[in-house]
Amino acid sequence: MDSLNWSMENSSWSDEEPEVNRNGTGVFFPNLEIIETDNDQGDNPVSIDILPDDIHERILSGLPLTAIFKASCVCKRWNQIIRSKKFTLKDANFLSEKTWYFMFTSSVEPVGYLYDSGLRKWYNFELPFMVHHTWNIAPSCGLVCFMDDETSKKMYICNPISREYEVLEIPPSPGFHVYSALAFSVDQSKSLYTISIVRSMQASDDFLLWHVSVHVYDSKEKTWLAPVMGATQGWRPGDVSVICDNVLYILVFCTRPNEVQNFHGLISYNLDNTEASFGIMKDESVILAPCALTCGRLMNVQGKLVLVGGIGRTNRPGVIKGIGIWVLDGRQWTEITRMPHKFVQGFGELDDVFASSGGGDLIYIQSYGGTALLIYDMNTRQWFWSQKCSMHKKFPLEIFSGFCFEPRLQFM
Repeated sequence: MDSLNWSMENSSWSDEEPEVNRNGTGVFFPNLEIIETDNDQGDNPVSIDILPDDIHERILSGLPLTAIFKASCVCKRWNQIIRSKKFTLKDANFLSEKTWYFMFTSSVEPVGYLYDSGLRKWYNFELPFMVHHTWNIAPSCGLVCFMDDETSKKMYICNPISREYEVLEIPPSPGFHVYSALAFSVDQSKSLYTISIVRSMQASDDFLLWHVSVHVYDSKEKTWLAPVMGATQGWRPGDVSVICDNVLYILVFCTRPNEVQNFHGLISYNLDNTEASFGIMKDESVILAPCALTCGRLMNVQGKLVLVGGIGRTNRPGVIKGIGIWVLDGRQWTEITRMPHKFVQGFGELDDVFASSGGGDLIYIQSYGGTALLIYDMNTRQWFWSQKCSMHKKFPLEIFSGFCFEPRLQFM
């Protein structure tokens, strides 16, 4: 662990109304001065400072989350209360149960737009460090894990709301890996988290055989465990994985010649058995995808493993004709819904991949080619668009991405 940072007072975000925010760098509203009138000059004003801290806490906890952060700039006392452990541990009582979505682009600055799904409003927002769309990103319970496995070999565990984060060194790969997948799971009751990195590399003498290593980080011991080694025969792990109920699920791709080249499957590994190799996983170990997919995203939604996949055309399997959502029940997939055609058309020309993440009761789907954000509510079984984001393309091939997370004030 290299560092632990807290910078609420420097957090940079705002709604989109003031022109000063149009450049994409969030700022607080300018300080407002309350001008008193001459009415009731005979009344003796009573200062709010005489109230005890617990009353101030009740006042602040009744505010929306965005207002709480602006209130932290009002006075030193409110800033200390909001930053206190006592206050942040109570945030579950007043924060929105809806997940929020952060949208960013391939910019040279760590800025983007944050969508409050409860208030249905976008805010300019800035992360405390630079994030590129090629990074692996995995959210869980208000924290987000960012991994740059190519250049800096750094990993960030961050609360985007409080901007508090810690930095970890990424463990070295046992060989030259081609693909890496990140999974992240937080146990709030124990103030612990688990990180998994899945790396895959092709066997030099067999195109169908892929060597796989699983690296697990134990936050209690603050160390990376020895990697678990294994292999897959006829299936290639990619860059998609998720932890659900302490089981690691990895999306795999069929590599056999003369097979449909968009054929996907799922393999699993129990993280309680991190000392044993999982050997060579063959067909009988693979949970087949519910249909021919062009791409897939895995996520933990309401404690269930959810697959969001692009459905390929019959005559052109590499082209998306729709998007579906499935939930895994044992080894069988249950279809929850398929995106209505009117929403598929709203994406314009879909790319062969898309960003998608979920949490709480919401699933977000965003095309890499634009800023349109579609949301599916797992409880009401309804699709709807978010409010229009004011982020615009600066060049035709610009890529957009994003992730959702639960808004929380505390780091753990």
